[in-house]
Amino acid sequence: MRGRWETTVDARRSIGSGARAALSQARRVTDDLFTVVPATVWYDRPVPERHRLVFYAGHLESFDWNLVRTTLDLRAFHPSFDRLFAFGIDPHAGHLPDDSPSDWPALKEIVEYTRHLRSVLDTVVETIPPVLLNVAVEHRLMHAETFTYLLHNLVEPLSALSSRARTAQDPIPPCAHAVIEIPAGTATLGRERLPEDDTPDGRVHFGWDNEFGAASTFVPSFRISKYKVTNRQYLAFVNDGAQPPHFWRRRDSQWCWRTVSGEIPLPLEWPVYVTQEEAQAYARWAGGALPSEHQFHRAAYGTPSGEERSYPWGEDPPDSRRGNFNFYHWDPVEVTATPLGDSAFGVAQLVGNGWEWTSTVFGPFPGFHPYPFYPGYSADFFDGQHVVLKGGSPRTAARLLRRSFRNWFRPNYPYVYATFRCIEA
Repeated sequence: MRGRWETTVDARRSIGSGARAALSQARRVTDDLFTVVPATVWYDRPVPERHRLVFYAGHLESFDWNLVRTTLDLRAFHPSFDRLFAFGIDPHAGHLPDDSPSDWPALKEIVEYTRHLRSVLDTVVETIPPVLLNVAVEHRLMHAETFTYLLHNLVEPLSALSSRARTAQDPIPPCAHAVIEIPAGTATLGRERLPEDDTPDGRVHFGWDNEFGAASTFVPSFRISKYKVTNRQYLAFVNDGAQPPHFWRRRDSQWCWRTVSGEIPLPLEWPVYVTQEEAQAYARWAGGALPSEHQFHRAAYGTPSGEERSYPWGEDPPDSRRGNFNFYHWDPVEVTATPLGDSAFGVAQLVGNGWEWTSTVFGPFPGFHPYPFYPGYSADFFDGQHVVLKGGSPRTAARLLRRSFRNWFRPNYPYVYATFRCIEA
């Protein structure tokens, strides 16, 4: 044991309005998440492809600091830590990190480093450009989700967290799994560039570089599943010879699902979490296919009248009635649980309860321009080896649910909270 996480001194203090208040809130999310980590596991590596947990204790503040200090010409406090905690990793298969716990500083040193950085940043926060503040906020919130699925893969579950009690679930009637006809129409991917502004009404005009370059595309009619594929449906695939997903466990004659806090009997009407390769295999087995990014957009944001919505349900901001997102729960819910979030065409849970794999390889929209202060955010992944996901998971922040936001992972990556639905081939 090399120490425990201690909440930094200003974690509960607001530092302004707009993007500055959003930064305070994002800090509370990650500080609270760090407090559930047992002292004995900070130097563990729950996911072989990622850094040890201790990296994230320093990375969030270091990222904010490295982002801001060159812009404001601030003096470096600990250059070696600035470099050590600068960037995460996404190694190719067979090129996994091989560092040891002794290669990392003591957690106490990291806490002192992050506390100092946060203190300095708070003294200059009013002079930080809004675009950089929004980058800091969203980067932190994305890592809150990443860190959760790292914790999900610890050898010993976080038993201190209480998992919601589960009872036997009645199967969803077969008719509920009927496909829905999506008429031909326009899907607009991406967004137009607007002046970066922290507006008084609270709207965020910020977007990541891969979101810009709005282009409307005609999408022919297609048929798509009303619901995400469930554990019950995928179980039939496993019983026919497929490998079980990463989140499943076999205990004697029973399948279980591993939550962050321990195993429970397999919740049959939760969405199944799988890799894109597994999703494609299931779709082929079922006689279907995965939707493209354009088809997802058409089903999620299109309307019979031809207009496009900001969210599947309309223009109201996300809340707990519309879906399972924004850290409301640790776990999925049943695929039928949030009908108020259905799209105009009646397709359920296109936002929340699990990212959705598409068949689209991650790439730039026309006219792509990286941010000069973060040129590798997207461009480093335009390599033909990453696939677009849309929607959001239970641990996705509400502000990341905007229509233009894109997520991406390698198609064989099993740890992300990602599900899918099929279209008719």
